Amino acid sequence: MKIRNGNSDNGFSLIELIVVLVILGLLAAVVAPNIYDKLSKSKDKVAKIQITELEGALQMYSFDLGRFPDSNEGLEALVRNTSGNEAWDGPYLAKELPMDPWQRSYVYRYPGMNGEFDLFSRGADGTEGNEDDICSWK
Repeated sequence: MKIRNGNSDNGFSLIELIVVLVILGLLAAVVAPNIYDKLSKSKDKVAKIQITELEGALQMYSFDLGRFPDSNEGLEALVRNTSGNEAWDGPYLAKELPMDPWQRSYVYRYPGMNGEFDLFSRGADGTEGNEDDICSWK
């Protein structure tokens, strides 16, 4: 039978704790960029899906009114009769007007510079004209 003298051999040494922290740091350095990349790509996909949905709603609006909403009416015309036109048969979206995945409004221009209308998200950086813009014409 062994008698303890008050010193405990249970626990971790400082070296063992440092080794564990270094290993966790290395794992975070390798895994975090991959997770960020996947998250970024999934936000792009959500924006593309929402743009396609908005394009369909704009087409339905155009069928009813014979024109697309102008830039002043904007996408708001899909959920509210902003023009006061009796032919408006909306709302053309099942829910409220969506925000892009970065919580900013989609940009809508009619007439468009890249097609009949321009509809796009400014992407992660929020700046128009960069490579990360998600557009209806690309």
